[in-house]
Amino acid sequence: MLQPQNSITFVPVWYTKKITAMTIISSREFREKQKHYLDRVDNGEQIVIQRKRNRSYKLVPVTKEETLMTEEEFFAKIDHSLQQAKEGKTKLISDSFEIEKLLGF
Repeated sequence: MLQPQNSITFVPVWYTKKITAMTIISSREFREKQKHYLDRVDNGEQIVIQRKRNRSYKLVPVTKEETLMTEEEFFAKIDHSLQQAKEGKTKLISDSFEIEKLLGF
């Protein structure tokens, strides 16, 4: 059915939002084209690797905040925490509500 030229068409909000596509690939395909799929993840695309029947993995770039620390940094943080505990710089947590408050939930 054609609409007159002067009519107004209303479009639902969900229709106007950008829809992000998710690509699902096999682990074999990922092994064969790793660079291709990692580049697509770097460009904001969601890639899911499906392995066997009920096993899937989502590729996500690691940010600077999520970077793993070295073994030396890890043990230095433990030593620092132990020193703080010896100095009494601790907080006693007695229930789950206090844990949630401490973590900002």
